[in-house]
Amino acid sequence: MAEHDLGTDTPTTVNVPDKPALEGLEDIHSRRWREEGTYAFNPDTVREQVYSIDTPPPTASGSLHVGHMFSYTQTDVLARYQRMRGRNVFYPMGWDDNGLPTERRVQNYYGVRCDPSVPYDPDYRPPAKPAKNQRDFDVVSRRNFIELCEELASEDEKVFENLFTTLGLSVDWDLTYRTIDDASRAVSQRAFLANLTAGDAYLAEAPTLWDVTFRTAVAQAELEDREMPGAYYRYGFNTPGGDKVYIETTRPELLPACVALVAHPDDERYQPLFGTKVTSPLFGVEVEVKAHPLAKPDKGAGIAMVCTFGDLTDVTWWRELQLPTRAIVGRDGRIIAETPEWITSDEGKANYAELAGKTVFSAKEKVVELLGAAGELDGEPKTMMHPVNFYEKGDKPLEVVTSRQWYIRNGGRDEERRARLIGRGQEIDFHPSFMRSRYENWIEGLNGDWLISRQRFFGVPIPVWYPLDDAGEPDYEHPILPGDGMLPVDPAAEPAPGYDESQRDAPGGFIGDTDVLDTWATSSLTPQIVGRWSRDEDFFAKVFPFDLRPQGHDIIRTWLFSSVVRADALQEAAPWKHAAISGWILDPDRKKMSKSKGNVVVPTDVLEQFGSDAVRYWAASAKLGADTAYEVAQMKIGRRLAIKLLNASKFVLNLGATEASVITGDASVVTNPLDKSLLGQLADVVEQATAAFENYDYARALQITESFFWSFTDDYVELVKDRAYGGAGEAEQASVLAALATTLDALLRLFAPFLPFATEEVWTWWRAGSVHRAEWPGAQALAGIAAAADKDLLGTVGLALGGLRKAKSEAKVKQRTEVLSAVVTAPAALIAQLRAGEGDLKAAGNARALTFEESDGDLTVKSVELAPAEA
Repeated sequence: MAEHDLGTDTPTTVNVPDKPALEGLEDIHSRRWREEGTYAFNPDTVREQVYSIDTPPPTASGSLHVGHMFSYTQTDVLARYQRMRGRNVFYPMGWDDNGLPTERRVQNYYGVRCDPSVPYDPDYRPPAKPAKNQRDFDVVSRRNFIELCEELASEDEKVFENLFTTLGLSVDWDLTYRTIDDASRAVSQRAFLANLTAGDAYLAEAPTLWDVTFRTAVAQAELEDREMPGAYYRYGFNTPGGDKVYIETTRPELLPACVALVAHPDDERYQPLFGTKVTSPLFGVEVEVKAHPLAKPDKGAGIAMVCTFGDLTDVTWWRELQLPTRAIVGRDGRIIAETPEWITSDEGKANYAELAGKTVFSAKEKVVELLGAAGELDGEPKTMMHPVNFYEKGDKPLEVVTSRQWYIRNGGRDEERRARLIGRGQEIDFHPSFMRSRYENWIEGLNGDWLISRQRFFGVPIPVWYPLDDAGEPDYEHPILPGDGMLPVDPAAEPAPGYDESQRDAPGGFIGDTDVLDTWATSSLTPQIVGRWSRDEDFFAKVFPFDLRPQGHDIIRTWLFSSVVRADALQEAAPWKHAAISGWILDPDRKKMSKSKGNVVVPTDVLEQFGSDAVRYWAASAKLGADTAYEVAQMKIGRRLAIKLLNASKFVLNLGATEASVITGDASVVTNPLDKSLLGQLADVVEQATAAFENYDYARALQITESFFWSFTDDYVELVKDRAYGGAGEAEQASVLAALATTLDALLRLFAPFLPFATEEVWTWWRAGSVHRAEWPGAQALAGIAAAADKDLLGTVGLALGGLRKAKSEAKVKQRTEVLSAVVTAPAALIAQLRAGEGDLKAAGNARALTFEESDGDLTVKSVELAPAEA
């Protein structure tokens, strides 16, 4: 059990405090670890020595919650174990400042709005007292806005760093990064340009999910379905023969955008109409009746009105049936003002004028009103609840608008790439393993490529410009790209290569792309960002592919998948070897904790109340992937364990255990069967805990270690006090002290990943260096003892001692009361164990005479005669 790095083989003086306590340990040891570089990564290394972690960068502009303590503790436990196994642990921390939460916080905090067309002001400072109304906010350039974001984020990050330091995360704080700093922006833009050059990124005008509140495109991974009230409206289209074909729709406001009616090919009701044209009510536009297998004969009237675009099914029909585009909803969520060219009748134009400029909600009311007035509605609307697409951060249903956007190929339109990405997932060991199916199911359900452009201000600018022809029209087919030395670059504020700023927006000049990359387009590159890809390839080779990606199961479809997409395209590899998937934190009613539900617990309060080791115990008791209830009771158990570790260690060291007593090779000093039994059990615990950690089952390792610890303190320590004080001679004392010191040494190492502060405190009492740089315990030194030991002996003797204690408790006398005589009945094998430990049993139970009788039943202590109570 030798140490490495900050450890030492030189015995130290035992210096145990009179009253050990948990209070204040976080400050003392966190400061010491930082000063001594206990968790520093050594870059002078080779890949085989490294264990690299792609740590999730939290959104520092968000609120602190117990979920941060939960999932980050689980990662830290694994990191600490690997470090004690001798690995050079690369454990960075990032801050995800790039995104909408930071943008909104900065706007309100400083009272500013971003306008990319505004020139940069190097001397700008926000108002001392921000305006309350957004219309009165200062308007600033994107570069000024980013600077304000960085300024505020740095303050927010200090709060997070303080939390994580208090929690005992063993990250290397010299390896921090931001997803919006210069290095991250350059890496993100460089990766995009590499994708573009390889044909993995492309620009296309296509139907796009659009959030009308934030005025930005939304990717499939950012969707969530919300149940909303709605109604089916039934009205008819006129056939050439004068009959009506009735449809039922929840979106009558899109009637002017109708491009076809679609029914299932096998639906006999509509087969005669396939290929014919019908005319829409109110607007008099002819559309063709088509057949398509996605139509559902049992839904509504069995024939659907296809509009451009009501939902993603409309997009599929539009694409596969090669239908025309007749968009009427603008990016502001309102019906476009100009009457479309396909509405040619006077009645149709007049009806459209009633809708122009209205929101889709008001337009729906007006169309229903017009249909009713024209006698076109068939019956009353049928109310119902149905799932509606929302942007996960949005408040209004998404629309589908046609726009020009950037995409990265992700297998959504490419079977070969889809199969390759599923194969990449199979190269990663998921913990728990069933989480792999969520990854594969997401890929198999993709219906399009990854939309990566966003119409926001704060983010990584898309690094392209477009040349303008003599008429001032942009040539999107031939974008102008920056040289690598220009990165990071903002095309909205910097001229294109070969041009000057005076040529911006001028015929024959250029226009800069004003969009930014999706947040995930940068976050998907965390291995490349922190691994220094494209900046220090030698360093990158030492950490990539990373050993571990820890994250929540809710972002498998976003962060995990998108990271695999980028690594596959850029490195032709999976980005990590293992993925550790955490569950959610649930409130006591088993509901997910969330800010919107108002059931979030502030972590600083919990840490102050119970201490970091107690909170870590709660988090580490939960297996990976398991949704876990917030349980104060579990934290109380953890606090009790940490306190017991301090007090039990004090007791063991005061019995005379020292570093010199720890068995490192020759174990001949251990002669007593009870001591051998303890060390045999210890060898099993070390072996089982190590196997559990190797399987990423840290919760099992904690359970095994804790169970042994309580047996050690409640049974063994109580049994051997007399021998430890020399009551049975020097040889017996040496045997017990070796067992005590060896077990305490191993327990501190076994508990170190879970209870870093309590274990470090005890370590300083009798050892040099840090327990967190000590070697993980091995069973080799105990192999000889373990092979010959009766591992059940300690449990049997402990059970008999418990019987004597129980008799004294029932008699309501003190435990030090002498037992004049007692009878212990048990099977023959247990009697043999009791005789081997009889000396310790008598001493611990203060028993003058014990009689052992064989029986077929369980071990029983009876006929206990106690000395008369003292007067």
